[in-house]
Amino acid sequence: MHKDSKRREALLYHAKPKPGKIAVVPTKPTSTQRDLALAYSPGVAEPCLEIEKNPENAYKYTAKGNLVAVISNGTAVLGLGDIGALASKPVMEGKGLLFKIFADIDVFDIEVDTKNVDDFVKIVKALEPTFGGINLEDIKAPECFEIERRLKEEMNIPVMHDDQHGTAIISGAALINACELQKKEIKDVKIVVNGAGAAAISCTQMYISVGATKENIVMLDSKGVIRADRENLDPSKAVWATNRDIHTLEDAMKDADVFIGLSAANVLSADMLNTMAPDPIVLAMANPNPEIAYDLAMATRKDIIMGTGRSDFPNQVNNVLGFPFIFRGALDVRATKINEEMKLAAVYALANLAKETVPEQVNIAYGAKKLSFGKDYIIPKPFDPRLMTEIPPAVAKAAIESGVATEPITNWEAYRDELSDRMGSDNKLVRMLMNRAKLDPKKVVYTEADQLNVLKAAQIAYEEGIAIPILLGNKEIILELKEEIGFDADVMIIDPKTNEESERRNRYAEFFWKSRERRGVTIIDAQKLMRDRSYFASMMVLQGEADAMLSGYSRSYPTSLKPVLDLIPRANGVSKVASTNLMLTNHGPLFLADTAVNPNPTAEEIAKIALMTSHVVKMFGFDPAVAMVSFGNFGSSKDESPKKMRKAVEFLHQQYPEMIVDGEIQMDFALNKQMLKEKFPFSKLVGKKVNTLVFANLDAANTTYKMLKELNGATSIGPILLGLDAPVHVFQLGAGVEEMVNMTAVAVIDAQEKIARKKNI
Repeated sequence: MHKDSKRREALLYHAKPKPGKIAVVPTKPTSTQRDLALAYSPGVAEPCLEIEKNPENAYKYTAKGNLVAVISNGTAVLGLGDIGALASKPVMEGKGLLFKIFADIDVFDIEVDTKNVDDFVKIVKALEPTFGGINLEDIKAPECFEIERRLKEEMNIPVMHDDQHGTAIISGAALINACELQKKEIKDVKIVVNGAGAAAISCTQMYISVGATKENIVMLDSKGVIRADRENLDPSKAVWATNRDIHTLEDAMKDADVFIGLSAANVLSADMLNTMAPDPIVLAMANPNPEIAYDLAMATRKDIIMGTGRSDFPNQVNNVLGFPFIFRGALDVRATKINEEMKLAAVYALANLAKETVPEQVNIAYGAKKLSFGKDYIIPKPFDPRLMTEIPPAVAKAAIESGVATEPITNWEAYRDELSDRMGSDNKLVRMLMNRAKLDPKKVVYTEADQLNVLKAAQIAYEEGIAIPILLGNKEIILELKEEIGFDADVMIIDPKTNEESERRNRYAEFFWKSRERRGVTIIDAQKLMRDRSYFASMMVLQGEADAMLSGYSRSYPTSLKPVLDLIPRANGVSKVASTNLMLTNHGPLFLADTAVNPNPTAEEIAKIALMTSHVVKMFGFDPAVAMVSFGNFGSSKDESPKKMRKAVEFLHQQYPEMIVDGEIQMDFALNKQMLKEKFPFSKLVGKKVNTLVFANLDAANTTYKMLKELNGATSIGPILLGLDAPVHVFQLGAGVEEMVNMTAVAVIDAQEKIARKKNI
C-alpha cells in the first residue's frame, strides 16, 4: 500500500465511525424508569451503604473486580519514544482492547501528564478505589523501576509494568524450553543480553529466577559491555556489571550459549553468530526488525534455535501471551499483588503448554499439519485458546499458595469452564482465519469489482496478504475507483465483455457448450453466457486460472447462485448443495445451516446438510456438536417439521453413531447446558457445548442468522457453500466490506484444503 494511503487508513480506523477504540457499555437493563431508578437515584444508595459497611462489597456490587487501569505518562512509547501523555492515548486504548479480546478484562486507559515520580505515584495510588488492578505501560527507565516498586508496596491491588515483566515471562518460558531441546542446563549456559532498558533488566532477573547463574551473564548497552570499572553507572545497570576483560558485543559473543536481544535491528552479525557455542539459542526481540535477520541466522547456523518478536517467523515472543492471562488470574482471586511466584507460575505454565498436544484449530490457523514441541515451536502461539484456561489457573493457584489471594478458588473445574465461556465472540476466530489464509494466499476472482465496497474488500485482502485479487468488471470504473481509494497495486483487471477477452471468452464457451450440448445448450447460448461475469469467473476457477471465486454483492442470492450451480460440479457423493453461516456470538462460534440454498429439505437432505456442515466445522478446527433445531423436544410434537428433524437424527444415529448430534430440540435447550442436563439427561449433547445448529427449513435458518447479526451484533461469516468441488462462494446481497474480507479468507482456506486434498488423491 502507498505510504499516504496506509497513513490515511490508520487515521480513519481510529476516527470512524466514532473516535477511539474502546467504549463503556451498560451491563444492566436501562429501558424503563424502574431500571434507571435502580441504576442511579434512589436505588444506587443501597450498594453504596453496603460498601461503606464493608469495602470488600465493592467487588460484589461494582465492576471493580474486572476493571484494570492501563496507565502511562508516554515517556517510552514503543518505537516512538517520549511522545508525551496525550499522544500515547491511542496506544493505551489499544492495550485496553487487547485485555478485552484476549481475557475479557475491562479497561480504562489513564494518561498521566507528569514525569515526576512522586507525583505519578501519588496520582495512581489515589485511583485504588476504582480499579481491581493497575497495568503500567510505556514508562521510561530508570523511573519505571521506582514507580512500580513503590506502587506495589503502597497499594493493595495487583500492579505490573508489562514492559518489564511481559517480555521476561514469555522469553523465560522460551529459554527454559530451548535449553531443554538443546540439551543444556540453564545454570550452566553463558548468556549475552544486548540492551539494558526496563525489559532487558527484568528479563535478566527472570532468567536468574528460573535457574541461570549471574556470573554467566553479560549485559550490554549502547556504550558496550557494562563493566564494573565504568564510571557513573546507573544503579539498575550496575547490578549486572562484569569484571571480565570484554568490551564489545563481538567479544561477548565468543562461546556464548544464549543471545538475548532487546536493542536494535541488525546489530548481531553472521560472523558473531558463528563464534557462539554449539547448539546456540538466539532470542532476537527488537521490533519491528530483530538484531539479526531470521533467514540469515538460520542459514548461518543449522544448530540454532531462534525466536523473534515477529509473527511471521517461528517462536514469536509476544507479550499478549502473558499480561491478559496474568491479570485474569490475579483478578479472579482478588490478589493484592502480582508477585514473583505468580510470574514464575505463568512462565512454567507457558513452557509446559508448548509440550502439550496442539488443538487442531491452532494447526489450522498456522497452516501446519501438526505443530509439536521442537526447535520451531518452543512457546505457544498467540491464537491458542488454551492460554485462557491454563495460564490464569496457574497464576491464581500461585497467588493462593503465596498468601496474596483474598478470594481463593475451590472449584477449579468450574473456574476453567467460566474461563472458557469468557472467550465468547471476541473475534479470535477471525484473526485465526486471516492468519491461515496469509500463509498461502490464493488467486481470488471478484465478479463485481467495479462496486466500491467489493473493491475495498479486494484491496484489504491484497494488502493484508490474504489473497491475490483478480478484478472483474468495467475496467475504466475499476481504475477510477482504485485511484479514489489509493489501491495502487498492479493486480489483474478483466472485463469479460471486451474484445480483448474474446479469445478467453470463446475458449470458455467452447468448454461449456461441449459439457452441455446434449442438454439443450447451443454454442451461441454458451457465448452469450460467458459475457456474464459469474459464468466467466466460474469458468476461470474450472480452468485453473483462478483458485477461488466470490460473487453476489449486487444481485439476489438465487440469481448469483445459478451460474455457480450450472458450471461447478458437486463434490463426490453430494446430490444437493447447501450453505452454512458461521456466527461469532457471546455463546461462542455457532454454525447455522442451511441459511441460503434449500427452502424445505427432506429429512434425508437435512441429515446430509448436517454432515456437510460438520465437515466445515472440522475445517475450522472444532469438534462438531450438532443440534437439530425445531419447536419440539424429543417427540413432544407430532407436527411434520419436528418429525422431519427426528427422522434426520435417527438416520445420523444409525449411519454415523460416533457423531455428536441430537434432536429434535428447541433452541434454548440446545444452547443451555444446564437446562438440557436437567430435562433430557439421555441426550448425546449433554455435557457438550453445541456449536452447530441445523434447521428444518430456509425460513428458520436465514431468519435466525440475520436476527443474530442485526440485533446482537454478531459477526457473520458466510454463507459458506457446502458440497461444491471448487472453492466458489456467494455473498448475501449488500454484504459489508468486513463480511467480504472474511469470506475472502474462507475462500482462500477452502482453496488450500481442496488443492491439498486433490494432491493427496
